[in-house]
Amino acid sequence: MITDRPLILVVNDDGITAPGIKVLIEEMQHLGEVVVVAPDGPQSGMGHAITIGKPLRLDKVELYPDVEMYKCSGTPVDCVKLAVNRVFKGRKPDLCVSGINHGLNNSINVLYSGTMSAAVEGAIEGIPSIGFSLDDFSYDANFNHCRPYVRSIAAQVLQNGLPKHSLLNVNFPNDSFDLQGIKICRQAGGRWVEEFDERLDPHGRDYFWLTGKFQLEDRGEDTDVHALQHGYVSVVPTQFDMTAHHVIPELNSWSFDIPND
Repeated sequence: MITDRPLILVVNDDGITAPGIKVLIEEMQHLGEVVVVAPDGPQSGMGHAITIGKPLRLDKVELYPDVEMYKCSGTPVDCVKLAVNRVFKGRKPDLCVSGINHGLNNSINVLYSGTMSAAVEGAIEGIPSIGFSLDDFSYDANFNHCRPYVRSIAAQVLQNGLPKHSLLNVNFPNDSFDLQGIKICRQAGGRWVEEFDERLDPHGRDYFWLTGKFQLEDRGEDTDVHALQHGYVSVVPTQFDMTAHHVIPELNSWSFDIPND
């Protein structure tokens, strides 16, 4: 793995055979030497989960020409950890890209996303990182309109780097839009209103199927949701420091009376 070209780690949460990762691999091959470490099956909604208490498998596979590829039995974050510690053997990649996810990771979805958590893990490791997602959950989603933007955004990160402890969350409208360009946005305020569909299994035991609807609580025109609704590619600078810094002064004004008993 000795090359003068930028070394690019590609990961996802839809699994190593997903169409979205194939598009990402092809676009990254224009920019550098690509190494893929991805889950052996779908891992959507895993967030920043890691595997403990059971072994991880890492197997080399050959799916695409001239690409070093490994499938991992663990989560997207496991994939990044194994890539950094075992595959690259101490050499840090120049870029980590995750996706292209089948489905949006805008607004609050960033917290649940395996795609974005893999990119976050890359940033934790000090690697400039990007998560890419498309507003289309179907297996045969059309990613062609994303290609030039994927390459352009990745090239800019390779050229300019990113501030420490930050990464990019990039979301694309589906192919029903004529893309208007890129908008740098903030994350929209929103949440999922969950419902649990209760059913019976063949043995008469209750089980639950999670459903729900996304509830937008933010009508700002500078958000990722607004940009996507108007045909723009949304780019949200993201960080993994979850400290509510603006709350610290208020907490410092409290009097904490410690009971003596």
